[in-house]
Amino acid sequence: MPTSGFASTRALRRWQVEELAEAIAAVAGRSLPGTMDVDTDFFDAGGTSIAAVELLGVLDRELDIRPDLDTVFFDARPRRLAHRWLADNPEAVAPQADLAQTLGSAVREAAMPAGTAENDPTGSWFATTAEGDEFDAAERSERPAQTGVPERLPANVRRIGGNAEAFVDTDDLAQMFADLGGADRLPLVGPVERVAPQRILLTGATGFLGSHLLLDLLRHSAAHVFCLVRADTDEDALKRLEEGLRRFSLPWSREVARRVTAVAGDLRSPRLGLDGQRWEELAAEVDSIVNAGAAVDFLRGYPSLRATNVLGPLTLAELAATGRPKPIHHVSSLAVFNGSRASLLAEDEPTANVAALPIGYDRSKWAAEAMLRRAGEHGLTVTVLRAGGIGAHPDTGAHNARDLNAGITAALMRFRTVPGFRYLNAAPVDWVSRVAAEIVCTPGAWGHTYHLTGAPTSLEQLVAETTVGGLGVRVQHWEQWCTDVVRTIREEPVPELESLAQVLQSPVARRQLAAMVTAPPASSARTDAFVAAQGLPAPATGLAARGKLLEVVAGVGTRADAEPYLRFNETLSGTVVSVDDTIEEPVTIPCDLRLALSVAGSAQAFAARTLDVRGELHCPALHPEPLTVEGTAIVRPHDGLPLRHETRHPIMHYRLALRDPDGGTWWMEGYKFAAARRQLVRQLGTQAVEIGRTGEPAAYRGAVSVPMHTYLPDQIDGIQIDPTLSERQQRLAKLLWLSWFGGQLGKSLLEPMLRVGTDLLDLRRALRKDNRR
Repeated sequence: MPTSGFASTRALRRWQVEELAEAIAAVAGRSLPGTMDVDTDFFDAGGTSIAAVELLGVLDRELDIRPDLDTVFFDARPRRLAHRWLADNPEAVAPQADLAQTLGSAVREAAMPAGTAENDPTGSWFATTAEGDEFDAAERSERPAQTGVPERLPANVRRIGGNAEAFVDTDDLAQMFADLGGADRLPLVGPVERVAPQRILLTGATGFLGSHLLLDLLRHSAAHVFCLVRADTDEDALKRLEEGLRRFSLPWSREVARRVTAVAGDLRSPRLGLDGQRWEELAAEVDSIVNAGAAVDFLRGYPSLRATNVLGPLTLAELAATGRPKPIHHVSSLAVFNGSRASLLAEDEPTANVAALPIGYDRSKWAAEAMLRRAGEHGLTVTVLRAGGIGAHPDTGAHNARDLNAGITAALMRFRTVPGFRYLNAAPVDWVSRVAAEIVCTPGAWGHTYHLTGAPTSLEQLVAETTVGGLGVRVQHWEQWCTDVVRTIREEPVPELESLAQVLQSPVARRQLAAMVTAPPASSARTDAFVAAQGLPAPATGLAARGKLLEVVAGVGTRADAEPYLRFNETLSGTVVSVDDTIEEPVTIPCDLRLALSVAGSAQAFAARTLDVRGELHCPALHPEPLTVEGTAIVRPHDGLPLRHETRHPIMHYRLALRDPDGGTWWMEGYKFAAARRQLVRQLGTQAVEIGRTGEPAAYRGAVSVPMHTYLPDQIDGIQIDPTLSERQQRLAKLLWLSWFGGQLGKSLLEPMLRVGTDLLDLRRALRKDNRR
């Protein structure tokens, strides 16, 4: 049976680097919107993590090469993949020469000319090879694009298992220090004018932090903001900007559109992808630059990230030095400390030794800071805003679904486990963006480094918070936690956790997690002093910061075999009658329910005020045998407001589905009401119910009540807490539930009393007015 692709014409001839590189480029290009050349990074061309996994399978089938996933993430340029595969497998054979050459020619003819501004991220003033050679735009148009790495691997390459880490000492560090040299060619500039900015250039405005920062700049200043957005036209850029804000539950209005100018460009490209005239116009128009744009990916290596994370800030420094000098504010990361042995991560603490940084992302952020320090030596005013973990918005729950902290939170919801760590240096996004915007708009604050991390959270604090919030968790060593989470996600796929699984199954990315869980606390003394001086609020902490996120990611749910966080029983007995008007004397029919009410976690109860209900119903009118019951009960529905044409206030609303042993289905709806009358306790246990066949109106109506002798043993003494929690956590969880649920019931009983009292006062006022007349 004939085979397709390269495999069908396999000949015993060794691959050549260029030939293999072109073949990889052609294969990779199939999963991208257009074609790519041998020096274009797969991810910069639009590739995704899932597409990278699929690419490995195609390379194995068609080219008989099997690079591992970490190698692809480290540097996804086909030329570098070819170099690395042949360095480890020098005997690898190639398919028939004419087929490979034909494919290579097609790639060269279809691809954009190498070295153009659109696909050469090393352009502008600072384009260099690893050796530090410099060349201008005219030269680039006539010579192949520079890869920035040696064409032949040095003999002293240190290999570790044949993966991407083997190349750190040569490709990675050599390229990094060559990139830093770009700042040395910046011109010397004079001091900036220290006045509040009126026209700000912002990058990364479609991202999580950048979108919040855009709104805070507009809300707390009179500035007009130019937003650099990756798009073909300014109109498309404006549309992407609007979509970005709406994605994170942020408002878009005419006022926002009036004070924003969307600029189509690309942070990765020379001169931001702008033509010469637009570049000069932008340099003359803006008086401040804020860089919140970055490629945040813990799987990709430095060569794959440098275009956005290092050369992008370098181009912004070039813009800041063009025309009148402009301050530049750069959003960085505590990742520059990963691997540091410091006991406290202070704002002026030296960053880690670059050789100790575990992954490409950390190195790219380190290189960007180092490059900007050199730019500062040329006279530029540089402010570094270091963020740690950026948490969800405490009011909207908006969060970055691909963020490692959000992934860990979702896993906590699903598995009730957390990796053991020393400290979490994180703050909610609203506070981070608010403080960053204030620094940008306060000239006296420029030129320093700030830690936008808030107060560190210890493991003990997080465990206490989750216990209070009804999510008692089990702490695991981070390596065991990684293994268990990945295995469970693979056994029971959860789409919301797929990104986390991809990170945790990568040995390279696990080094990032190891650095995170062993990190010391961050100090933010300068930031704290600035926040106090400006009268800014402190960041939300604890459940106030994470409660809404827990509610949002509650959709991930708990495992089907997980114990409910809390459960208790409820017994109800009463009668129903037929609602058929043709029956002159309706027969009273007994109706008894044996229910179990439960919650999976505090977000379900405290935020959604919803309980899961299961059990059985005995009612001879429906079926001689018991019917199964499944549904929900809502505590204080409609915030306890009376239903239409009702004076009673709803305490609980039951919506249940019934199924008889023969497969027949029914519905049941019930309300517990509170009214301003005696027998308050009796009202808490009485439920007005209606029952009908599925899709039909109610056939029976009546009332069922909790027998008083069952209330204490079932709903107080009988509360059961997840047995996997410690005894202390179980006691605390029970007390929290009783205080919250009791408070809800008390509020429900008090509201009708207050309403009657208010009505009486209004009546007395009306009578006094009448008497005066």
